[in-house]
Amino acid sequence: MRLAGPLRIVALVVTVALTWIIVSIFLGGPGTGFSRIQQLFISPENSVTAEPRARKYKCGLPQPCPEEHLAFRVVSGAANVIGPKICLEDKMLMSSVKDNVGRGLNIALVNGVSGELIEARAFDMWAGDVNDLLKFIRPLHEGTLVFVASYDDPATKMNEETRKLFSDLGSKNVKELAFRDSWVFVGAKGVQNKSPFEQHMKNSRHTNKYEGWPEALEMEGCIPRRSTAS
Repeated sequence: MRLAGPLRIVALVVTVALTWIIVSIFLGGPGTGFSRIQQLFISPENSVTAEPRARKYKCGLPQPCPEEHLAFRVVSGAANVIGPKICLEDKMLMSSVKDNVGRGLNIALVNGVSGELIEARAFDMWAGDVNDLLKFIRPLHEGTLVFVASYDDPATKMNEETRKLFSDLGSKNVKELAFRDSWVFVGAKGVQNKSPFEQHMKNSRHTNKYEGWPEALEMEGCIPRRSTAS
C-alpha cells in the first residue's frame, strides 16, 4: 500500500514523457506533422515517384521535325478489321473515325509547299474499277505529295499502268505488290529518286500475323516541303 503513491508518480512521469515525445515527432517542425502521419499509411510501393511520360510531337512522333519539314505517320489496315490511318502535321487526313477509308488503297494528295490536303479517297482494289484510280493519279501536278495506306487487298485490280505511275512517284516495291500484301508509301510527283518512305510486307501463310493477312505496317517521319507546286 505504501508503494501506491510512488508508483503513481512514476506512471505520471512516464505518461508525460511519452506525450512530449509523440508531440515533438508529429508537430516538431515543417513537414513533420500530417505528412508523417500519412507516411504511416503509405506502402513502399506507392511511395515511388512515377516516371514522367515521354513527350510526343506532331502525329505522335518521338522528336520534332526540322523547320520546313512536314511530320507524318501512315498506318496500314490490320487484316480486314482495323482501318488505316494517315496523319500529317497533327491532322488526321484519313481514318475509320473520319469514315473516309475503305478496302484497297487509301490515298491522300497533299500540296507539297503548304502541306494542305488536296483530296483523299479510297479505291477498292478487289472489286472496284482501276480506271477510277488511274483518273485520280494521272493528272497530278509537280510537287504533289502522295500518301498511301493499304487495307485488306491493295493489288488484285492493279495493272501495268498503275504500277508504273506509282513507280514514277518513287515506289520501289509496287512492282511486287500482290494480293493482301501490307503497303505504306509516301511519294511525290516529279521525284528523281526512289522514296525513302516505303514499307512492304508480303502476304505469306508462313509469316502472316493474322489468318490470311500479314501484320499492319506503321511508318513515320519528316518530309521536306517542296520548293514548287502547281
